[in-house]
Amino acid sequence: MIERTKNIIANVTVIAVISLLLIGGNTWWRQRTQFQRGEAALAARDYLAAIAGYEAAIHMYTPGSSLVENSARRLWDMGGEFERAGDLERALIAYRSLRSSFYAAKWLAQPGREWIEGCDRKIAEILGRQGYPPPVPR
Repeated sequence: MIERTKNIIANVTVIAVISLLLIGGNTWWRQRTQFQRGEAALAARDYLAAIAGYEAAIHMYTPGSSLVENSARRLWDMGGEFERAGDLERALIAYRSLRSSFYAAKWLAQPGREWIEGCDRKIAEILGRQGYPPPVPR
């Protein structure tokens, strides 16, 4: 009886580990694919498609992923480039996409807090320059 219990525990453990590896690998692969789509679109100057690719990569959040961090950096940099070029509408799209991506990636703790706070500041600045009143504090 003890031998059978050990066998069952071993089998369940192996199945659980394999399942976690498959899920993790699938998530990484999809995250990588979306990041590469964002990179290709950015190189082709298709900015909205680039934003969508980077945003999708962040939605597949995994702790410590360089792809998430690189996607966030790309969105932030794009927002800054749009601001410097005077294209405030696209800057808002980039910053809002970055912020909402991390809100959508809710995990055990809220990831990307520093990105969210930075985006909140940038969005408020841009809206202020466009004549909108400052947001009401929560």
